[in-house]
Amino acid sequence: MLLAAAAIVTIEGLAFAVLGVLELTSVSGDRVGLGVGATLFLLLVAAGLLGAAWRVAEGDAWARSPLVFAQLIVLGLAWNFRGDPVWLTPLIALPAIIVLACLLAPPTTRALRDDQPV
Repeated sequence: MLLAAAAIVTIEGLAFAVLGVLELTSVSGDRVGLGVGATLFLLLVAAGLLGAAWRVAEGDAWARSPLVFAQLIVLGLAWNFRGDPVWLTPLIALPAIIVLACLLAPPTTRALRDDQPV
């Protein structure tokens, strides 16, 4: 379950990195500050997700908390996009729900306990 969650979060992190690069390529002269700020934010989120996914795959219990928090934010984002277009909300929400189910499942909790090796 940890590897499944890490794989999905890795895809999410790569998607944020792609969005950051696309944002950087669309920066125009009248919105340089906003474009650079948004690019840095998206790349920072991508790096955080990728780093936490790697650490949770390695069995580090601390990495689960930021991933759970990130997936809750993604669910809020999916709720914000509901209805237009119709396919976008499930595309955003389903991976987050799967990751949350994997990260909060009892086998994952047992695997991340300090007194047991992963």
